[in-house]
Amino acid sequence: MGTKKILIADDDEGIVDAVTMILEVMGYEVEFTYDGGAVFEAVKNKPDLILLDIWMSGHDGRDICKLLKSDPQYQKIPILMISASRDIRQSALDAGANDFMEKPFEMDSLLNKVDFLLN
Repeated sequence: MGTKKILIADDDEGIVDAVTMILEVMGYEVEFTYDGGAVFEAVKNKPDLILLDIWMSGHDGRDICKLLKSDPQYQKIPILMISASRDIRQSALDAGANDFMEKPFEMDSLLNKVDFLLN
């Protein structure tokens, strides 16, 4: 089956660093971008899961999610959206996200969701 690849798209370097470290320790291959506009280039590497922040340097993750979910080559990739704003869970799900997490989150909760979405 091989190593599962996870793409993290978040402009918070602290979160990216912490999540990357934990996921790599758990055996995942991690790629990341701090720029919402770079997600479309990064997704060409066919990640098995995308962790997508909603508010990213001038880009709305919900728009990115809608575009990915409308593209036949990427629509099956699960997307876990994350945001510091808990009021937008439903809009994240409406945009096509497979799940949503509110920041700050517990690493165990994140790992449980990642494991669920990848299996």
